[in-house]
Amino acid sequence: MAAGCSTARRPGPPGGAFCTHLFGLFRTEPGSERHKGLTYLLVPLEAEGVTVRGFGRLDGDEGFAEVFFDGAFLPDDAVPGGVVLGGEGQGWSVAMATTSSERGLTLRSPGRFTATADRLVELYKQRAKAPELIDPALRDQVVQGWMEAEAYRLQTLQTVTDDAEGRSAGAASSFTKVWWSELDVKLHETALDLLGPEAELDGPWSKGWQFALSGPIYAGTNEIQRNIAAERVLGLPRK
Repeated sequence: MAAGCSTARRPGPPGGAFCTHLFGLFRTEPGSERHKGLTYLLVPLEAEGVTVRGFGRLDGDEGFAEVFFDGAFLPDDAVPGGVVLGGEGQGWSVAMATTSSERGLTLRSPGRFTATADRLVELYKQRAKAPELIDPALRDQVVQGWMEAEAYRLQTLQTVTDDAEGRSAGAASSFTKVWWSELDVKLHETALDLLGPEAELDGPWSKGWQFALSGPIYAGTNEIQRNIAAERVLGLPRK
């Protein structure tokens, strides 16, 4: 089984500890192998036999969770419209559509990065009042970060247009996932460099950096994303 979560119980980014439902790939055809015989199910986490145990992250907040199934049984009417998404045995196709959307459009809004880039510009302006405290090269990093955040915003608009016109990003969404996850880390690292020793005292930037470090891991590690992009988009051979 592979799984993710949906529908946050409280405002903010969804996480396993706060979700109301779990969606996942379950093998429903005994004896089937690889991508066959899988069904995509939507599981209410309040169902009998399902236990959710949240645990802390590096930044101190609870967000991730372990989910345990102990004799859990889901009737078809456990979720309005049914628990099976996309048809029995069609789970792999549904999962691929889900990951393409997650990595390329729905998981990280460009507003998250443009807002961070704007905050970074303001931080640079403040620090530039005492130029002896900052490395002049950081100005170029601030400018680069702002441009990359804006590029991501424009690219997202293009993705929305393509989707509306029936064109799927497919495996190319892996490029997008690598882009926004590494951009998040770079923006926060530049801020910490601007702050210097004061970075340890600045809660928002330090906490944001700690959370950003998870970006290259969740939704499929960036190493996996690069392999997908290399093989399925660029047509490069497997090692």
